[in-house]
Order: sequence, then structure tokens, then C-alpha cells
Amino acid sequence: MRLLERMRKEWFMMGIVLAIAGAKLEPSVGVNGGPLKPEITVSYIAVATIFFNSGLSLKTEELTSALVHIKLHLFIQIFTLAFFPATIWLFLQLLSITPINEWLLKGLQTVGCMPPPVSSAVILTKAVGGNECLLKSRMVEEAVKVVGFWICFEGTGYADELNMRERRVKTDSKVFH
Repeated sequence: MRLLERMRKEWFMMGIVLAIAGAKLEPSVGVNGGPLKPEITVSYIAVATIFFNSGLSLKTEELTSALVHIKLHLFIQIFTLAFFPATIWLFLQLLSITPINEWLLKGLQTVGCMPPPVSSAVILTKAVGGNECLLKSRMVEEAVKVVGFWICFEGTGYADELNMRERRVKTDSKVFH
């Protein structure tokens, strides 16, 4: 009886362990093109579901109060789109005169341009007692910007160039595995 209660309490951890064990026993189920189609289910459906569930937990009053923090949103935009890239660029200029491998510098440049993963941003915000609603409103803003970017550049060939670079990076990264 006590074991059953413990399993009910730790259902999520049990699910993770079972999923890992299943993946170890039959890895072909989760590969690209496999029955689970992770290239679709993970990339689109899972991400959309996570954002949808996260949005359901927001109260309308909290969301509207988070959206009116214009100075904070402006600070974040300037920091993420100007200050941080400039700092990374300066750091890369300093590192370029050292014997560091060119591909490591390109990797650092790529990582310096990427936002932190949403999951870790939410976890860290919760851990320090931050404004979770403000974070989620920022994530929505960023998602709108990304979608707007793709819409604006879709017919120009620039989006195709980015897709080619992404494919090239994925191909190049397979060399290191």
C-alpha cells in the first residue's frame, strides 16, 4: 500500500524513468522519420502545448500589468539586441588574436546570438522569486518578433539563406559526433 502511494506521488519521475527505459530498449521509435515523428511532434506540437498550458496559468490582470512595464521591456530589448551582442563581438575580437580554433569562435558567436532556453528561463525566474508573468509576456513578445521576421523575409531569399546555414551547421555538427 505504501509503495502504491509513493508511485502516485512520484508519477512524473516514474514516467521519465519509463520513457528513458523505453528509448533504450527501442530507440527507433523516437528517431527522425520514426513512428513518433519528433521532427513535427517535438518541434511544433510540444512547444505549442507548453506555451498554451503556460498561458492558461496566467491571470489576465497580471498579464496586463506586466505588459505596461514599458521601461523594463525597452531595457531588455536594448540589453539583448545591442549591449550583449556588442560585448560578445568585443570578446570575440580579443579571442581572435589568440590561437583558439576558428570554429570554437564561430560557435561562441552563434551561442552569443541565441536567447536562453525558455524552460531554464522559467525555472530560474521561479527559483529567485521573479515576476513569472513578466517573463511570459516577454516570451510572447519574442515569439511575435520571430514570426514577424520570418514573414518579412520569407519572399526575399534571406530566410532561405538562413535555412541553408542551419542545414550546413547541422551537417557540420554531425562531423564532431
